[in-house]
Amino acid sequence: MSLTDLSSPYAEAQLEDFAVRLYTAAGMDTNMAQSVARLQVLTDAMGRMTHGLAMAPLYLKEIEKGTMATSGQPEIVRDHEVSAVWDGGYLPGLWLMEQAIQTAMPRASRHGMSAMAIRRTHHIGCLAALVKQAADQGYVALIANSDPAGQRVAPYGGTEALFTPNPMAVGYPGADHPVLVDMCASITTTSMTREKYAAGEQFEQPWLLDAKGVPTRDPAVLEHTEPRGSLQLLGGLDYGHKGFGLALMIEALSQGLSGHGRKDAPKRWGGNVFLQVIDPQAFAGREAFAEQMDHLADRCRENRPIDPSRPVRLPGDRAARGITQAKRQGIRYSKTAWAAIGEAASKLGVQTPTALA
Repeated sequence: MSLTDLSSPYAEAQLEDFAVRLYTAAGMDTNMAQSVARLQVLTDAMGRMTHGLAMAPLYLKEIEKGTMATSGQPEIVRDHEVSAVWDGGYLPGLWLMEQAIQTAMPRASRHGMSAMAIRRTHHIGCLAALVKQAADQGYVALIANSDPAGQRVAPYGGTEALFTPNPMAVGYPGADHPVLVDMCASITTTSMTREKYAAGEQFEQPWLLDAKGVPTRDPAVLEHTEPRGSLQLLGGLDYGHKGFGLALMIEALSQGLSGHGRKDAPKRWGGNVFLQVIDPQAFAGREAFAEQMDHLADRCRENRPIDPSRPVRLPGDRAARGITQAKRQGIRYSKTAWAAIGEAASKLGVQTPTALA
């Protein structure tokens, strides 16, 4: 995307303040709004623009419809200290996840690890930004996420969408910054498909299937045509059984362990989450972990690249560069996304921030 397609840059602090004002104007509790704002702006700084403030218009519509709760606490269904189940009651997913991570880290310190299954959260945003919260504190964190109300991905060999893209992420500490692995069971995502369709663009590769199971580059098969198509599983037609297995694993962790899933046929946009936090100190120790993983990181980066102008990088390198750049230069948005954000703000009487010079 060229600079002419981007908005002016905005300082992170101003964006956070703007997002807090936006969500509180819509009725969200201040502490929740602060959490959502902070994590969305961090997501944008990391370069994951589809899951940051671009989600604000959708969140505000959910609040207006009453399908995103704006106050309250999660219900503790079970709590065995090392493991727990929460019912999120469709509270803001980013706030719920921050609460869960803050709960899980001290438990992991006491017991070596801690795991939680959370049902009925609202959208939890960028998983890499969430596992980073634990990795920054020296922990290993894993998050698996599914939406039992969503159907965008067909099982391997099928033509009818059943799963959501089912993302998962792992974050662990590194020498300079955390390593952040963020992936999903499908080749591409719902957000990217919607973005392509809105822009009238095709994917570069046939990452979707039409209703007959024929590969296609056209996002309209998922966003417009009837009967609907589906997103291809990771591995495509030849090796999609691997993505299928990953999707099943994520549903088992997030839905099976939480006791809520597709059998309940929920109709609201939301999600189920599995969170595990591990303290390396309880195993060989944090120093041993760092020695092994930093050595591996060095070996990866020193590996002879296919293209000398594109050296090997680790997941999280790009995010770290983005965070540094955002602090110096601010954050830019696509003009389309910023216009939608501005329109939502105008409806609530919230002033947009002043751009940096």
